Formats: sequence, C-alpha cells, structure tokens
Amino acid sequence: MILDEAVGAVRDGLLVVVPTDTVYGIGTRPDDPAATARLFEAKGRPRDLELPILVASLPEARRAAVFDARAERLAGEFWPGALTIVLPRAPASREWDLGGDPETVGVRMPHHPLARALLSATGPMAVTSANRSGVQPLTTCDELTGVFGDAVAVYLCQDEPLVGEASSVVDLAHGEPRPVRAGSVTDEQVRRALS
Repeated sequence: MILDEAVGAVRDGLLVVVPTDTVYGIGTRPDDPAATARLFEAKGRPRDLELPILVASLPEARRAAVFDARAERLAGEFWPGALTIVLPRAPASREWDLGGDPETVGVRMPHHPLARALLSATGPMAVTSANRSGVQPLTTCDELTGVFGDAVAVYLCQDEPLVGEASSVVDLAHGEPRPVRAGSVTDEQVRRALS
C-alpha cells in the first residue's frame, strides 16, 4: 500500500509529497539533518526560512513546542485546520535542523485524512508547501512529479486537483501575538479566540 511506502520513506529520511487541508506539502522527518537538508535543496528554500512541523495530535505538538494558555486556546479553536502557531521549541525539537530561528518552531495539525494517517504512523514531520520557493503551490500529481521528479520518494496524491491557500501563521514566541502570514484563518478570528 502506498501509505506504507510513504511511512517507510519518511523513516528513511526521504521526501514525501502529501495532500493537506491547505495545499500539497513536501516533507520528511525533522530529526535527521540530512533529511531536512534534502528538503531545503528540493524546494530551493533559503535556509533562513524555518521549516514548519505537522503533527497528528495535540500531545505530539506539545512535545515539539512549548504551549502557553494562548497556544492552547488557538489549537483548541482552529486545530485540526489551517493555522500554524510559532512557539518556543521544547527540548525534544531543540536539536532539529529546520533552518531559521533555532529557538522557535512553527507547528500545525492538518485536517486532511491522508496527512493525518501518515503523521499518525511517522510522528512529526517537517513539511513545507510543495512548490519551488517563490512559485505558486502545485495542485496536481502530474505538476508535482514534473517539478520534483525522483527527488521525492513517494507521491501521496488525491484524484482531483488540490486547490487551497497556505495556512495562516501567527507568532506567539516573541511576546504579543503577531500575524506572520495571512490565510483562511483571519487575524480577526485569532484575536477573537484570544480575547
């Protein structure tokens, strides 16, 4: 089964494409520097842009990041879903080579059943949108294989095009909540959830 192949590929530090509730993601295990280096290279992503983490459950998120009351509230309101929360790293993720700020990690629990099934089997994954840096996310398996080819070990694709927008990102790691990227969860919704 292709899901088993994807699980094996992630465990081996290879790259996998997976649909999420926002856009297709390309990802790998976060605790293997060679694996995350592969991800940066395939995407052409600058090293100063941190790779976010996808998780299957809130306890898993709490192992990767330090949750305060605000983060708990946002996760309770918007997860599983399209909000990435930037938080201080927990001890478990401190050594992960994700680029960007080594003190923080962006974490999200996606809603897509295929992504959740993969994450339930692999544990947290470093996942970024499946496109070359600076280019629009790709929506079909043909487009994805055309761009990434055999740099990706397994393509988990759905039949119809996946058309969405990248997740909203809010930074809670540096004091007051700060919107980093707009998406389907609005700043107003975040403010309301935190008030």
